[in-house]
Amino acid sequence: MPKVKIHNVFSGLPDARGREVFQTLRKGRGLRIERIVSRGQATPPGQWLCSKAAEWVIVLKGRARLLFKGVPKQFDLKAGEHVFIPRKTSHRVDWTHPKQRTVWLAVHWAEG
Repeated sequence: MPKVKIHNVFSGLPDARGREVFQTLRKGRGLRIERIVSRGQATPPGQWLCSKAAEWVIVLKGRARLLFKGVPKQFDLKAGEHVFIPRKTSHRVDWTHPKQRTVWLAVHWAEG
């Protein structure tokens, strides 16, 4: 019988004042699940993130703002809100709350 252990995504949260913290929770064939903790961090101005993998991300706690290249609208996310980011989609984190931790759960996978 497999050994089952329960974990809590909110336990041991880093302060994240100095830098954003990425922690891989589970990794497998073409799949990665990570917890991201932000506190005032954003993608540097003019820089865009663009991954070879698709990404689904949810804000579990806190607030953030995402921008997508070529899309004039900004996307303000609060706890419980999530977004799917197709592979090779240029996007950036424009803002995270500076006085509280923003806790994200991100699932990255290589699409067939």
